[in-house]
Amino acid sequence: MRMTAFEDVSLRALLLLGALDHSQPLATRAIADGIGTPYNHVSKAVLRLRELGFLEATRGRSGGVRLSAAGRQATVGGVLRALDTREDLVECESPSGHCPLNTECGLRSALRRARESFYTALDDVVISALPHERQMRPVLLQIGLRPPA
Repeated sequence: MRMTAFEDVSLRALLLLGALDHSQPLATRAIADGIGTPYNHVSKAVLRLRELGFLEATRGRSGGVRLSAAGRQATVGGVLRALDTREDLVECESPSGHCPLNTECGLRSALRRARESFYTALDDVVISALPHERQMRPVLLQIGLRPPA
């Protein structure tokens, strides 16, 4: 199973936010700088994560985004499921797929089970528990933040 670039950016943004004190909002520009991704990609990911309830946003000079309660409990599997917009891994899975072997094909259901197994394997991995100080310290310092004590 291959993650999309959008899913990758979204997970990296959640990891960065998970390394912060939950009361500390972070500007989308700082997230982009911290994860080394263009601002426009990060802003789209932040918007979608907010729509899904993983982030809270505050406007204004001291505003920014932070993990919501749901975001602090979110698992990698749950976030990837929520972000996955692909209905089918391959064309034969789609109702309009044109495959001469389509009649009672076992491959389609096997691929669906494989995708669900991928997500299930990540359902126990809580995103906010992943960042650790040694990993995040250089990133936080780079964007002008002091790592949590």
